[in-house]
Amino acid sequence: MKRVAVLVVGILALGAMVWAQNPLLINGAGATFPYPIYSKWFDEYHQKNTNTEFNYQSVGSGAGIRQVTEGTVDFGATDGPMNDDQLKAFQAKRGSGILHFPTVLGAAVPTYNVPGVSGALNFTPEALAGIFLGKITKWNDPAIAGANKGVNLPANDIVVVHRSDGSGTTYIWTDYLSKVSDEWKSKVSKNTSVNWPVGLGGKGNEGVTGLIKQTPNSIGYVELIYAAQNNIPYGAVKNSSGNFVKADLAGVSAAAAGAAKEIPDDFRVSITNAPGKNAYPISSFTWLLIPQKFQDAGKREAVKGFLKWMLTDGQNYAESLSYAKLPKEIVEKEKKAINSIQ
Repeated sequence: MKRVAVLVVGILALGAMVWAQNPLLINGAGATFPYPIYSKWFDEYHQKNTNTEFNYQSVGSGAGIRQVTEGTVDFGATDGPMNDDQLKAFQAKRGSGILHFPTVLGAAVPTYNVPGVSGALNFTPEALAGIFLGKITKWNDPAIAGANKGVNLPANDIVVVHRSDGSGTTYIWTDYLSKVSDEWKSKVSKNTSVNWPVGLGGKGNEGVTGLIKQTPNSIGYVELIYAAQNNIPYGAVKNSSGNFVKADLAGVSAAAAGAAKEIPDDFRVSITNAPGKNAYPISSFTWLLIPQKFQDAGKREAVKGFLKWMLTDGQNYAESLSYAKLPKEIVEKEKKAINSIQ
């Protein structure tokens, strides 16, 4: 009997060792916009919960929506909420719904590489729409120069850089341009991928950042942290109150202030061109896309545990990585939504 007991104990110990060495792996894919903080979160969470490990592929919001719909990953991530057609496609493919969980707030910024210009330029909505429509083609065009008195802008051709992949950052940028330019709205509109009138394409925020750094006279759009981390200049944008605001955490939080009290139950909301004298106009939530039903109970509980941590302790990592924390009203509403995951 003693030998049997020892054998059983040994088997149990071996099983525990195997479990410790092979944690539950949860796969996700999607937005590059929040990748810096997601990478930090998943690492920190694994250190505190060694039996759970998250593997996240930063492949763009469009790919994230596609992969979670096809069931090749456990969760997706996007900076542009899924539209009604995408929600219906998920329901048809997976037989259940999908939930949007806002995680942090960020900003898309106009970043540029203009030889001889190192300071922050001012951009009006009209100038940004004109540049990306291909109608404003010179850096010294009056539409740009008029908002930058005293800056010696060259007569060089503008090189537009945009995302080549399906991108939530593109969704934020084009959502904003659609609100401030009727011509943009009718000719191009908003989406994670659009038919760009002009420009070069770069893959991911990383690819756009790299292209701008190596291309003189270029302008593009990236998430705030990518501009900050790569030490490239980014401009202030004229908001709906007529003030030029350079993206920072306070400006992003100001843009979210109104939405915090009126956000819909499914958390799908746009806060570009938000009201408020201090609001940065190209701000957005970013979302995790969580299937409402999990076949694997272990993964379901692990995801729910992570979401609860993300909404509490996880928020404390946001500001050091140039993201704004979620408003408290939204955090409380999300905590209740976690109970919908089955």
